[in-house]
Amino acid sequence: AFAVVIGKEVFGGTGMNLLNPALTARMFLYIGYTPEMSGDKCWVPIADGVATMDGYSGATTLGNVGVASSNGTPWSDSLLSWGTSISDSIMGTIPGSIAETSVIAILLGAVILIVTGVGSWKIMLSTIIGALFMGGVLNLAGGNAWYDMPAWYHLVIGGFMFGTVFMTTDPVSAAQTERGKWIYGFFIGLLTVLIRVYNPGYPEGIMMAILLMNVFAPLIDYRVIQSNIKKRLNRVKA
Repeated sequence: AFAVVIGKEVFGGTGMNLLNPALTARMFLYIGYTPEMSGDKCWVPIADGVATMDGYSGATTLGNVGVASSNGTPWSDSLLSWGTSISDSIMGTIPGSIAETSVIAILLGAVILIVTGVGSWKIMLSTIIGALFMGGVLNLAGGNAWYDMPAWYHLVIGGFMFGTVFMTTDPVSAAQTERGKWIYGFFIGLLTVLIRVYNPGYPEGIMMAILLMNVFAPLIDYRVIQSNIKKRLNRVKA
């Protein structure tokens, strides 16, 4: 109901919304009902208790890297100790939210969206490029598990691929101009990695990055159009 009323209708209805309705509703739930969404208990591992507890709950890969970053453990040692490999992340045999874990299944969905013309491959590719760029910059800086983790690892953990394929390509809230799509996607990828690394309270960053760039999408399109008009006027004058 929140997604339909606040995410769509207040902007004028279907096709007029500024923000992605699904992510708008999820952000409302995350901020308004944080304990219900993330849990209202703070678990402190004691001796072997962490193994027993995690056997039931299943810590996510992003959570493990966050813990490694805070206690100085190398990212590779942290993930391997929890039995998480790159192949596990690609296949989807890791803890995570519904639909976000299997990269293979998500890529199949991406092919369908691109072939049918529903999703823009330019936004998908530019989002990946932005994440790789920011991850590479952090690799050069170094310092903790988040900084040292290879940039491409950001693509296969958490909800990055799901958001890139199914959320950034929303035909209404995304940028509409061809050059604007590259700019829009690039900054979503860049901001996703930044939020993951610098926001300890929320290990995932794709949702916030998409909503933020939804707000800037009209401005991006405006600047691209104005730039094109200026170029054409200069050609006419010449």
